[in-house]
Amino acid sequence: MNLFRLAWAHLKVGSMNEAQYRVNFFIQIFQSALALGTGLIGLWLVFNQTSDLAGWSAPELLAVMGVHIIMGGVIQTIIQPNMARLMGDVHRGTLDYALTKPADSQLLVSIREVHIWSLVDVVTGIVLLGVAVTKMTRGVGWIDSLGFAAALVLGAVMIYCFWLILTTTAFRVVRVENILELFQGIYQAGRWPVGIYPLWMRGSLTFLIPVAFAVTVPAESLTSRLSTGTFMVAVVFTAALVVVTRIVWRIGLRYYSGASS
Repeated sequence: MNLFRLAWAHLKVGSMNEAQYRVNFFIQIFQSALALGTGLIGLWLVFNQTSDLAGWSAPELLAVMGVHIIMGGVIQTIIQPNMARLMGDVHRGTLDYALTKPADSQLLVSIREVHIWSLVDVVTGIVLLGVAVTKMTRGVGWIDSLGFAAALVLGAVMIYCFWLILTTTAFRVVRVENILELFQGIYQAGRWPVGIYPLWMRGSLTFLIPVAFAVTVPAESLTSRLSTGTFMVAVVFTAALVVVTRIVWRIGLRYYSGASS
């Protein structure tokens, strides 16, 4: 219960801070519209030349794009802001303020910042997903819907773990920002199903950088492509990644020397 109270308190504070800069809301709408337009143009160019892409129809690829935008919104709303703040605290030696509080340090550094205007992307992705589902020839059953929700949560947890592992290297490496920016570029590859890429890239986007689990797997659930085996691999991989992330975080803290040192 304390965990949810703490998360809710930080959500309220973050929302109030963001609400002071309402012009950012309109900037976010413009950026989201621009990204959406670019993605739709890309889809139009592809399907102007072919009727499907590696077996994926236009509505199904629209669903992939919707999931990609939703997950991107989640990243921009809570994951990236907190990782950026964590890096700044490590470099300035001000992480002590979080470490000395009577709460789990990993949890605390993961929920301190919330950029609510980035939820525009989440809403945009949901609308796009709804349009895609209505255009699919096959219906989406409740089992597919539950699988989609579960896969989406697993994907978000994997992305969070990946970001935190990368950010934790800031305890030893001075410049980590470039690595995180590289992730943003690689994440754009998730706009398309990983099955269209070469085998080596498919493996990298699945197990090294879990873009496939975060985007393609939820989309596969909506399009009745997701197998039980793939879903179980996602569950096991998520559990393993959570454990590894916790270990990496604890090891990283050993190398932290803050303002009180």
